[in-house]
Amino acid sequence: MTFSLRSAQTVGVLAVTQLIGWGTTFESVGVLGRRLAPDLGLPNEIAFAGLSVMMMVSALLSPLTGRLLDRHGAARVMAAGSLFFAGGLVMLASSTGLLTYAASWIILGIGGAMVLSAPAFTAVVEREGIDGKRTIAILMLFTGLSATIFWPLLSIGSDMLGWRIALLMAAALHAFVCMPLYIFCLPKPIEYAPTDTTADIAPVPLTLRNRKLAFLLVAMTTAIASFVTFGLSPSLLEILHQAGASPEFALQLAAARGVLGISARGVDMLLGKRGNPFITSVTGSSLMLIAFACLLFLPASSYSLWLFIALYGFGSGILVVARALLPLALFSPREYGRQATRLALPQNIANAAAPIVFTALIDRTGIATALVAAIALASIALCAIIMLISLVRKAKADAALIPSRP
Repeated sequence: MTFSLRSAQTVGVLAVTQLIGWGTTFESVGVLGRRLAPDLGLPNEIAFAGLSVMMMVSALLSPLTGRLLDRHGAARVMAAGSLFFAGGLVMLASSTGLLTYAASWIILGIGGAMVLSAPAFTAVVEREGIDGKRTIAILMLFTGLSATIFWPLLSIGSDMLGWRIALLMAAALHAFVCMPLYIFCLPKPIEYAPTDTTADIAPVPLTLRNRKLAFLLVAMTTAIASFVTFGLSPSLLEILHQAGASPEFALQLAAARGVLGISARGVDMLLGKRGNPFITSVTGSSLMLIAFACLLFLPASSYSLWLFIALYGFGSGILVVARALLPLALFSPREYGRQATRLALPQNIANAAAPIVFTALIDRTGIATALVAAIALASIALCAIIMLISLVRKAKADAALIPSRP
């Protein structure tokens, strides 16, 4: 399959804007959370709870976002979201206490609903249709570097200028880079003729009952995977510290996680049409389960830490791709935006709870309890995706028998 200039333009715009979007909001707390908390007189749990507020607001707004995407298209919705991101970061930079801190994350949550993940993937499907799978995989090669790029940048900016100035600089990126890119640089969406049914054909011929069951299984799988990865990501440096890594080694390992995640997504991209998001989900869940078990049961050493990061980085990396592609593997291109934003509701609710839960577990009971919880959740997600695979295979087998019936 060739990669057209139009696809390259789509990937270029969305890669830059998603890197900035994730790196300056969700990922920023991993670096700045424990720095700004003392200045604002907040405990670490409350500082990290900002992520929960952001994810909860994004979750509650997901159905509205789906309707806005259908009505106005992804480019306009995401451009408006960039303004909310800029405003939220400006307020966060000027926060003086709990009230303004919470209000900042509410505004950032509105921006997250309109910009991050589902709207970006919808923008791809609007421009690529059913062939958007490869473009999404290529896009995610770049977006997986958000922590790898912005953790060092925010850390350096905070050290040199203070965390408030670092956040103001991040706000400027949304207002003066992201918003113009959405408005002026994204290719125009595909326009389907009224008689063209291509956009309405689903890859899997599911009955109405099985469609509901498939949606529930995908929601369960993606929500659990998000809960674990989003819950551990902001505290990854602390996990590595408690596992025996020095501060410098922990930062090196955390940065390597992003590179490994990119490598995992590259494998999925190279597979092209041969890639299967169902098998990818099984692989990712299995690797993460093994990663948590290794960190929990193996003696602390540089080897065990590198093994954990390798398995966790690769597993979480391909799971991110699977979460984006599973709706496209089940539903038609015209449905993608609506179904993806519906799936964002349970995912973001899980994401809202995850940082508080894992931060409290790690700070109050140590990493062992958090790892046991992560192992249990990864096992449940693995069972759910295996059930989904069985459902899809049965639906395809039943559809293949229909022509032979009298």
